[in-house]
Amino acid sequence: MATYLTEEKKNEIFTEYGGSASNTGSIEGQIALFTYRIKSLSEHLKDNKHDNSCKRSMLSLVGKRKRQLKYLMGQDIQKYRALIEKLGIRK
Repeated sequence: MATYLTEEKKNEIFTEYGGSASNTGSIEGQIALFTYRIKSLSEHLKDNKHDNSCKRSMLSLVGKRKRQLKYLMGQDIQKYRALIEKLGIRK
Protein backbone atom coordinates (compact mmCIF):
# COMPACT_ATOMS: atom_id res chain seq x y z
CA MET A 1 0.00 0.00 0.00
CA ALA A 2 1.03 3.56 -0.54
CA THR A 3 2.21 5.74 2.31
CA TYR A 4 -0.89 7.94 2.20
CA LEU A 5 -3.05 4.97 3.21
CA THR A 6 -2.32 4.06 6.81
CA GLU A 7 -3.49 0.84 8.42
CA GLU A 8 -5.87 2.80 10.65
CA LYS A 9 -7.47 4.56 7.67
CA LYS A 10 -7.85 1.25 5.82
CA ASN A 11 -9.48 -0.35 8.86
CA GLU A 12 -11.78 2.66 9.22
CA ILE A 13 -12.91 2.38 5.57
CA PHE A 14 -13.58 -1.36 5.84
CA THR A 15 -15.38 -0.94 9.15
CA GLU A 16 -17.66 1.74 7.73
CA TYR A 17 -18.44 0.11 4.40
CA GLY A 18 -17.56 -3.58 4.78
CA GLY A 19 -19.05 -4.25 8.20
CA SER A 20 -15.82 -5.00 10.06
CA ALA A 21 -12.13 -4.22 9.72
CA SER A 22 -11.34 -7.85 8.90
CA ASN A 23 -13.94 -8.03 6.10
CA THR A 24 -11.53 -6.83 3.42
CA GLY A 25 -13.16 -8.91 0.69
CA SER A 26 -16.53 -7.18 0.71
CA ILE A 27 -17.39 -5.47 -2.55
CA GLU A 28 -18.64 -2.36 -0.78
CA GLY A 29 -15.41 -2.03 1.20
CA GLN A 30 -13.23 -2.52 -1.87
CA ILE A 31 -15.18 0.09 -3.84
CA ALA A 32 -14.87 2.54 -0.94
CA LEU A 33 -11.13 1.89 -0.73
CA PHE A 34 -10.71 2.45 -4.47
CA THR A 35 -12.72 5.67 -4.20
CA TYR A 36 -10.49 6.95 -1.39
CA ARG A 37 -7.36 6.13 -3.39
CA ILE A 38 -8.76 7.74 -6.55
CA LYS A 39 -9.59 10.93 -4.68
CA SER A 40 -6.11 11.23 -3.22
CA LEU A 41 -4.45 10.50 -6.59
CA SER A 42 -6.60 13.10 -8.31
CA GLU A 43 -5.56 15.65 -5.66
CA HIS A 44 -1.94 14.79 -6.40
CA LEU A 45 -2.52 15.18 -10.13
CA LYS A 46 -3.94 18.67 -9.68
CA ASP A 47 -0.48 19.83 -8.59
CA ASN A 48 1.57 17.45 -10.76
CA LYS A 49 -0.09 17.41 -14.17
CA HIS A 50 2.74 15.58 -15.94
CA ASP A 51 3.00 12.64 -13.53
CA ASN A 52 2.04 10.04 -16.10
CA SER A 53 2.63 6.98 -13.93
CA CYS A 54 0.26 8.37 -11.31
CA LYS A 55 -2.29 9.16 -14.01
CA ARG A 56 -2.06 5.61 -15.33
CA SER A 57 -2.48 4.19 -11.82
CA MET A 58 -5.53 6.34 -11.22
CA LEU A 59 -7.13 5.27 -14.50
CA SER A 60 -6.47 1.64 -13.62
CA LEU A 61 -8.23 2.13 -10.28
CA VAL A 62 -11.15 3.83 -12.00
CA GLY A 63 -11.53 0.81 -14.28
CA LYS A 64 -11.38 -1.63 -11.37
CA ARG A 65 -13.96 0.36 -9.45
CA LYS A 66 -16.21 0.51 -12.51
CA ARG A 67 -16.08 -3.29 -12.93
CA GLN A 68 -16.86 -3.85 -9.27
CA LEU A 69 -19.75 -1.38 -9.38
CA LYS A 70 -21.12 -3.22 -12.41
CA TYR A 71 -20.87 -6.51 -10.50
CA LEU A 72 -22.60 -5.02 -7.44
CA MET A 73 -25.35 -3.57 -9.61
CA GLY A 74 -26.03 -7.03 -11.05
CA GLN A 75 -26.05 -8.67 -7.62
CA ASP A 76 -28.02 -6.19 -5.51
CA ILE A 77 -29.32 -2.96 -7.01
CA GLN A 78 -30.38 -1.55 -3.60
CA LYS A 79 -26.85 -1.89 -2.15
CA TYR A 80 -25.46 -0.36 -5.34
CA ARG A 81 -27.72 2.69 -5.09
CA ALA A 82 -27.03 3.13 -1.39
CA LEU A 83 -23.27 2.88 -1.91
CA ILE A 84 -23.05 5.38 -4.75
CA GLU A 85 -25.23 7.77 -2.77
CA LYS A 86 -23.02 7.40 0.31
CA LEU A 87 -19.76 7.79 -1.64
CA GLY A 88 -21.09 10.50 -3.92
CA ILE A 89 -19.50 9.06 -7.06
CA ARG A 90 -22.35 9.35 -9.55
CA LYS A 91 -23.99 12.61 -10.45
